[in-house]
Parts: sequence; C-alpha cells; structure tokens
Amino acid sequence: MDKELLSFSLMVFTGFFAIMNPIANAPVFLGLTGDLDEQARRTVARKASVTAFVIVVAFILFGRLIFHLFGITIPAFKITGGILVFLVGMDMLRSRKSEIHGHNMTLSEDDDVSVSPLAIPILAGPGTIVTAMNYVSGDSTEKMFVVITIFLVMIVLTYITFILSEKIQKWLGESMVVVITKIMGLIIAIIGTEMVINGIKMAFHLAQ
Repeated sequence: MDKELLSFSLMVFTGFFAIMNPIANAPVFLGLTGDLDEQARRTVARKASVTAFVIVVAFILFGRLIFHLFGITIPAFKITGGILVFLVGMDMLRSRKSEIHGHNMTLSEDDDVSVSPLAIPILAGPGTIVTAMNYVSGDSTEKMFVVITIFLVMIVLTYITFILSEKIQKWLGESMVVVITKIMGLIIAIIGTEMVINGIKMAFHLAQ
C-alpha cells in the first residue's frame, strides 16, 4: 500500500470512528435493549449492524446515480454535507443528543429497535452516509473499495461494543463516555469544516 492510500485509509477510519462513535453508542444500545436477554441482544446487534452496512454501502455504490437523478453537484453535496456533519459534531461537543443523529426518539413496545433507531439513524444516519459518500466522490474504484472495507471494520467493531456494552459502561463510567464523545465531536466538526472548504474550492475552481 502506497503512502497516499495509507493516509487516505487512516483518514477514512478516523472519520467513521468519530461519526459512528461505537464506545459512546454502547450505552445507547444498552438503554434500548435493557429488558432483553443476552441472546436477544445479540440478535438485535447483528440485525442492526447488517442493516446499517447494507444501507451505507448502497449509497457508496449508487451515490453518483442518485446525484444524477436529482441533479446534485459534488460541490453542493460537500458543502451541505459538511454543514450537516459539523452540526452533529457541535451537538456532541455540547453534550446534546443530536437531532440529526436521531438518538432522542420515542419508541413503542412494538418497534424493532434493531432497524430504528439503531440501524437508522444511529449507525447509518445522515452523518455516516454523508461521510461515506464524501470519501468516494471521486472516480477511484480503489478508494471506494477501501471505504467499504473500512466501513465493514467499523460495523464489526460496533457489533462487538454492542455485545460488550454492559461491561464497557461499567469499565469506563459515564464521565469517561462523555469525555470520549466530546473528543469525537471535535474531530467530526473539523471533518465537516474540511468538507465545506473542499466544496467551496471545487465550486469556484480554486487550487486544491
């Protein structure tokens, strides 16, 4: 792997890790599945992970077709997506439940939490989709493969943290989860700002 691809891979991993925040999502999963036994929790975690993976990969593979159908330009996507990602990061920095990320949803007893809100929008929310599509907005098939592979790694990590959510919450404690969330929020806000800058550069044909 050359240095450019390695650098890109690290950037993608950091972006996904920050926006998905598997450690901070562990208590969310625990709160939504607290009344279930261990086997049922594993089933919910597996279904949520697979659903989120399929949704995001679909956007990665068919994003350009979606752009074409709706007449969306890459610069407009980067700018709007960057603002969206920035707002998610700011909510995390201010320790607020992000309305964009959809943590604060009311559920009925009949709701399947593995699909909503776990898969959509907590794992495969607008922030995650925008981040993924931003990384594959060029023409490189190699980079698209890297993004899908790293997203798969993130889904596996998320599944593991869901399974170990009880232990993670006890080990870290609530205060440490808050600290990690704030750090991830700062990283997300920076990623969003970078997306806006790149979008403006592309829109006005400025030097990259």
